[in-house]
Amino acid sequence: MYQKEIQFTDGGKTWIVSFEKDGHTHLYRYGADGVRKNAITQGDWSVRGGGGYDAPQNSTFIDDASGDIYFSSTEKSPLESQLYRIRPDGTGKLRITKEDGTHKVTFSPDRRYFVDAYSNRNTLPSLALYAASGQRLSTLWETGQAVLAPYGLTARELLTIPAPDGFPIPASILKPADFNPAKKYPVLIHVYGGPGSPIVGDRWGRDDLFEHLLVQQGYVVASFDPRSAAGRSKALEDPVVGKMMSDSELADLQAAVKWLKAQYWADPARFGIWGWSGGGSYTLLAMTRTSEFKAGIAGAPVTDWHFYDSKFGEAYMRTAETNPEGYAYTSFVKRAKDLSGRLLLVFGSYDDNVHPQNAWAFADALIAAGKPFDIMVYPMQKHSFTSKAAIRHRAEKMLEFWKLYL
Repeated sequence: MYQKEIQFTDGGKTWIVSFEKDGHTHLYRYGADGVRKNAITQGDWSVRGGGGYDAPQNSTFIDDASGDIYFSSTEKSPLESQLYRIRPDGTGKLRITKEDGTHKVTFSPDRRYFVDAYSNRNTLPSLALYAASGQRLSTLWETGQAVLAPYGLTARELLTIPAPDGFPIPASILKPADFNPAKKYPVLIHVYGGPGSPIVGDRWGRDDLFEHLLVQQGYVVASFDPRSAAGRSKALEDPVVGKMMSDSELADLQAAVKWLKAQYWADPARFGIWGWSGGGSYTLLAMTRTSEFKAGIAGAPVTDWHFYDSKFGEAYMRTAETNPEGYAYTSFVKRAKDLSGRLLLVFGSYDDNVHPQNAWAFADALIAAGKPFDIMVYPMQKHSFTSKAAIRHRAEKMLEFWKLYL
């Protein structure tokens, strides 16, 4: 489902394209006549750039002078992004970046230098300038890790949770610094779940500080990616086409929650779930199709694919005219009557991505079904909040909600 990245080289006589011919995203070389010359990359891994849904975008850089091709991929680990160099015929592959974690790379127009935005799961992002060979030339932005030292942040654990069919569900766990193995902890699960957009990775995430704040309040915080969100292959994403946010994502959610509730430190009666955008939708899936959660927070959720844009919605759901059963089956508005647990709906009144009608329609259906819930609307905020006051207020509102209902 990824967009293809096409680049011309050799004076327009050759073009390089990325697509999922074997289920993984790889690079291929074609002549101007459209005849394929060779596969440049191959293997049980994917070429992947810095984006989510458009994974190959900004992943590949061609040096016309030398003919070398630089690309980012998940070859070392599906949780990392590393930079490699390879020849157009697929020979001479060499890993350029060395540190474990995630490297988001941008090359200079002449391909002599690149800027690397690097982080890992326990280290804040830094920015450095490198020669194309991988030699570090200058530090542009220090990690700032020392700023966090006084707060005693705990290390994030990366692991996999076995699904019934053997698939290793990617997961992460944060525990309090004073973790007591004899104690039962309430567990908060932070999710996203959108196809090809993993939330679990060896990188510093934008919500990490809030997760650490929750841990300091006495919660264990876990995250996991259903297989369609893992960003590993088209084959794992295909099952959600036409019925996104339904059975496939639900099966992995149930497997992950079952495993988490079986851990000696987890209080199975005090599980919460939350997410934003696709994560808001995934939260509604969890709370309308299972009774596993005491409480949940759905931020800016898509509640019916009729309400979403055609560029993304139709790419995965097809059109409402050709897939009426899929649109009806995946509508959370129709499932509002099945809500289990206390819900907080949060969104911005100016959201021009997931339009507010999504939340209003779901809230109206909850009211019709006699379901109690909470709602928080942030005036003049779009899908991504920009007001520091609104961001802080939202965080405090979420903390208040968890203390009340979990």
